[in-house]
Amino acid sequence: MSKDKLEILDVINLNKILFGTQSCNQKYKAYDERAIKEILAYQKEHKLNNKELAKVFSLSRNTVARWKKDLISGRPYCETVVHK
Repeated sequence: MSKDKLEILDVINLNKILFGTQSCNQKYKAYDERAIKEILAYQKEHKLNNKELAKVFSLSRNTVARWKKDLISGRPYCETVVHK
């Protein structure tokens, strides 16, 4: 890659390229505010519902719903850790 620093979504995409679907060691993932906003923008751009978005990024639909709720309420983000 031509980037000096990889973002979280870059790492997710690299994992998909290298390993195909989610590998066993991907149970715990952390997302910062920027990654969450990018994922939610992806949802809007591709007109996906929460279930479809969750499947694309190997997330729980409840995680996606919580992110959207937090974004609307203006609640500050800390690193979100997803346990799947």
